[in-house]
Amino acid sequence: MDIASFIGIIAGIALIIMAIGISPGANFGAFIDYPSLMIVIGGAIASVLVCFPLSAFFNLGRVLKVIFFNKQEDIQKLIDQLVSLAETARRDGLLALENRIEEISNPFIVLGIQMAVDGTRPEVIEDILRTQMDAVDARHTAGKKLFDQMGKFAPAYGMIGTLIGLIIMLGQLDDPDKLGPGMAVALITTLYGAIISNAVFLPCAEKLAYIHEHEMLTMEIALRGIMAIQAGENPRVISQKLSTFVPPRLRNNMKEAA
Repeated sequence: MDIASFIGIIAGIALIIMAIGISPGANFGAFIDYPSLMIVIGGAIASVLVCFPLSAFFNLGRVLKVIFFNKQEDIQKLIDQLVSLAETARRDGLLALENRIEEISNPFIVLGIQMAVDGTRPEVIEDILRTQMDAVDARHTAGKKLFDQMGKFAPAYGMIGTLIGLIIMLGQLDDPDKLGPGMAVALITTLYGAIISNAVFLPCAEKLAYIHEHEMLTMEIALRGIMAIQAGENPRVISQKLSTFVPPRLRNNMKEAA
């Protein structure tokens, strides 16, 4: 579970509610308007349906699961595993790796090691693994675009709701007592659009981008390690080569662990 995503969204909304609560003369009832919520949320969803096919929209639940329940792979453990596989291949040959496939949880590494054991040519292995990386990149990009578009359309529908409220208010100019409440209702739609966009949709899109970058990094490390194992490189050289992908602080920790 990604606690940071839960804390970030809840804290952002809670701070807004607290700011309203401690403001002198604030009335929570004035900030609740269901037609405005309908315009902002419903409008953003409707526009996203126009932008994407229905199948992509129905993947929204799966994308949300990635945001809140993602489990990122430990890069240090990944490198240690690849070095361990390299030691086995160096000592007993590539065929010996077949006995260790069951202990590998990463399907990307399993695919690469299995092809290496089967004697697949290096350029074919790299081409297949790169193709799989491109497919993962395309899926992640599609998921991120869903939230990017909802984050873009929510403020726009907030402005549309405000214009609707202003038109209704201007139609009641003959009753000055209704001008103040009418202006408040007109502006609250813009508030909803700004909150939903900046507290939920856009942060979720950026979290997806971060998760994507981390997964691409782990896949790149795995690919480099698999190719080095297939080429029969020294495990120490492989370790040094893969360590260049991690920050210097983590490299020092890896050296101490070794």
